Amino acid sequence: MELPTPNADILARKGAIVRRLQSVLPEGAVIADEQEVKAYECDALSAYRCPPLVAVLPASTEEVAAVLKICHEEGVPVVPRGSGTSLAGGALPTSDSVILGVSRLNKVLETNYDDRYIRVQSGRTNLSVTGAVEAMDFFYAPDPSSQLACAIAGNIAMNSGGAHCLKYGVTTNNLLGVTMVTMEGEVIEIGGAYLDAAGYDLLGLITGSEGQLGVVTEATLRILHKPEGARPVLIGYDSNEVAGACVSDIIKAGILPVAIEFMDRPVIRAAENFTRAGYPDVEALLIIEVEGSEAEITEQLEKIKAIARRHNPVELRESRSAAESANIWKGRKAAFGAMGQINDYMCLDGTIPVSQLPGVLKGITELSEKYGLGVGNVFHAGDGNMHPLILYDANKPGDLELAEKMGADILTLCVEVGGCLTGEHGVGVEKRDLMGVQYTPADIAAQMGVKDVFDPQWLLNPAKVFPLKDTESRRSA
Repeated sequence: MELPTPNADILARKGAIVRRLQSVLPEGAVIADEQEVKAYECDALSAYRCPPLVAVLPASTEEVAAVLKICHEEGVPVVPRGSGTSLAGGALPTSDSVILGVSRLNKVLETNYDDRYIRVQSGRTNLSVTGAVEAMDFFYAPDPSSQLACAIAGNIAMNSGGAHCLKYGVTTNNLLGVTMVTMEGEVIEIGGAYLDAAGYDLLGLITGSEGQLGVVTEATLRILHKPEGARPVLIGYDSNEVAGACVSDIIKAGILPVAIEFMDRPVIRAAENFTRAGYPDVEALLIIEVEGSEAEITEQLEKIKAIARRHNPVELRESRSAAESANIWKGRKAAFGAMGQINDYMCLDGTIPVSQLPGVLKGITELSEKYGLGVGNVFHAGDGNMHPLILYDANKPGDLELAEKMGADILTLCVEVGGCLTGEHGVGVEKRDLMGVQYTPADIAAQMGVKDVFDPQWLLNPAKVFPLKDTESRRSA
């Protein structure tokens, strides 16, 4: 993976740039020491690292605007950073860039239960949004696996989802409005505390734009009443393909659970050893949760269990208590961390039509055998959002490159069956050179044209999303 050639002039002017930034931010909000900036040299795609020129930690929209205005005038690239949990290198800096972290933008600004929305600063963590409203029996629906740490800013940038996105949708379905600062330092309001806004759907454009168009500092989010009740069922099968066929049949039957999660044997074993959740020893495991009144839950689960039995499950276990439900979910929520304890891995997030699950799972197994690398599968099966974990040895020369080649083949397979390169992690640096697999040159040019409008100098989040040669041609134009 290649980074752009740093601008030597910017590196030479570091002292002057730092002084200008210090003039508009409080003491301690500008981090310029060469050792201290290493804390920002990577995100959760830790295979790639590059210390930034400087990092800044503003605490208000006004401070963000002041930073961006200076960087625009100085021609300095800016990399917005939420909590650094991006798995696609979305917050990887360049050596001539300023990291703009939003971690100090963490306040709740307004809560309206009558109209069901909350307005927060964008550095607030995902889980803490629900924490701010749960005493009134409300919640914020998107729930990425990293929700304890990930920031709303990053959720918006990558259009994050989570286990419950099958019923409630991803970030774009739960976002009402944003305050955003352009690269020139102008503050604009998009959307608001209402269902829809007049004019162009700029909110849809900003969501999932990966920090390419502006820096979101505030967000108005939809909050929902907690359901009357919820109950998961755990279903084990002796093959990945059979479990995939079960998922396809449930969706085909018109049933809409709140979540359908998939784990295969390597992930099941790692999660069980880590959490002692009581998972069965099977090849594939489905966790399917429904919610509503007791009557609704019973009716939905009976239909789901009937479909599951047609595929001859090894085990079918319905939760009978809150403690059992918590145990069923405990292993799934800890799966990524559990796998990290036993092996280095690369986590993908290609998305496919649900009907293609059995064939794609078989294809992933064949690619694992071809490349000689293990793979664990854990993903949101209900909407076809795959998360293959390619296992490799970071200390073995050539293993990372081999994992990347296998990952490219898996993502290409996803596109070939009618899916796409990313469901919620974003393109970042990880998939930028695969954009041509899904899009024609004209498609990519149209997307780059949008960035031209918002960021003519191509200073925001450089070397992400678009093939590097295209990025460098724009920056040198």
